[in-house]
This record gives sequence, structure tokens and C-alpha cells, in this order.
Amino acid sequence: MSILSQLPDSRRAILHALKRDGTCTISRLAEELQLTGEAVRQQLLQLHREGWVNAKSTRGAEPGRTGRPATEYSLSEAGEHLFPKNYDLLNVAILDAITSALGPDAAQRVLQHVYEQRVQSAEASLHGLSIEEKVEALRGLYFESDPFMDMERVNGDFRLIERNCPYYNTAMRRPVLCNVSVNALTNLLGVRVEREERFQNGDGRCVFRVHTDQPVDNWQFTLESASRSTPS
Repeated sequence: MSILSQLPDSRRAILHALKRDGTCTISRLAEELQLTGEAVRQQLLQLHREGWVNAKSTRGAEPGRTGRPATEYSLSEAGEHLFPKNYDLLNVAILDAITSALGPDAAQRVLQHVYEQRVQSAEASLHGLSIEEKVEALRGLYFESDPFMDMERVNGDFRLIERNCPYYNTAMRRPVLCNVSVNALTNLLGVRVEREERFQNGDGRCVFRVHTDQPVDNWQFTLESASRSTPS
């Protein structure tokens, strides 16, 4: 069940109106939805607190209105994502188009570029940390303070357990995408990392095993099927 479907009817109606019209004032929403201005204002305040809408005062007063400039409301970036998106289909189409037009090596180079960017954005924050501290920090590989990524110790190793892959729909169709995460973790931690469990296998999560006794130097991007066999 989507978040949007769980909202109260009046709040959901306001979000639909903003999606349809782009920006609206309280009076326009009240007229369109046949609600009182105060009822709309209260719902908009709550939606704003929840981060679903943005509010901006206009320079000029609304036509037919005197006094203070009207405030215009629009969906925030988070609010836009309450509505269905098909990014995963676009991602799959792009990966397939690259492979079809330029060959599988081209797709691997694109993934390698994404991996390199991820490493560059994270490595400075890990400088000087112990491997345990690095593993703990990398719980935020996808989202800062990710509540669905856990870390646990296993016989001297560590496991990162991901229950909410942000690329789930794309990765289920094209598992090659997961090489970005496996390679980034290996590079940033300096030891071999492999996936022990996978969403693609019906495990309901991805589990990254951090082999603390298998250090790697000058790690090069490697496709997962090959990287599982022997450490570099």
C-alpha cells in the first residue's frame, strides 16, 4: 500500500490538485475542492511539516485579493515521489541500449564510472578509521542513517544487511547493477566483500560479507561472478 493511499481523503485531494495544477493558493484549492479556506490551510500546514509540499509567497497579491501577498503551494521533491514513477524501466532501457549499441564492455565501463564516483564521495570520510568503524559508517552507503541497513559480527568478519535496496526494481531485472555496491564496499574497506544473500535469489535482502582476513590492494572494478572466486 502506497503512502499516498494511506493519507486522509482531504490531504490526498490537495496533493492531487497540486500535482495536476502545479502551484495553487489556499483560496484556489478551497474553491476547486469545495472546502473552507481554513480546512485547506490546516491540511497544507500538515503537508508542509511532513515535507510533501513547498510554500512560497508571491510578489504580487492574488487577483481580487487585498492585503498580504498570497502564498503559493506546490509539491516538494518528496511529494513528487508519492506519485508512481517508472525510473526503473528507463534505467533498464538505458543499460540495454548501451549494451546493444556499444557492447557489454561499454555497459561495464558505465558501471565502473558510477562505482568510482561513489568511492570518491565516501573515501575522505573514512580516512583514519578502523575497519569496524568503516563498516559502521558504510551502513549509510545508500541513505544517511539508513534504518534498514544493519551490521553484525560473524567469526571475525562483518555482515552488512540491506533490506531496502533503493535500486530494487532495476537490480531485479539487471543484477549487473549490483556490482557497483560490491566493488565500492571492497575498495572502501580494503578487504574482499561478497554477497552471501541476494534479493534476486528470493532471500528478501542483500547480505554483504566483509572478509577482514582477505585484504586487497589497488582494487580494480570486477564483475561479481569473477570477484567471488579468489581475492585480488
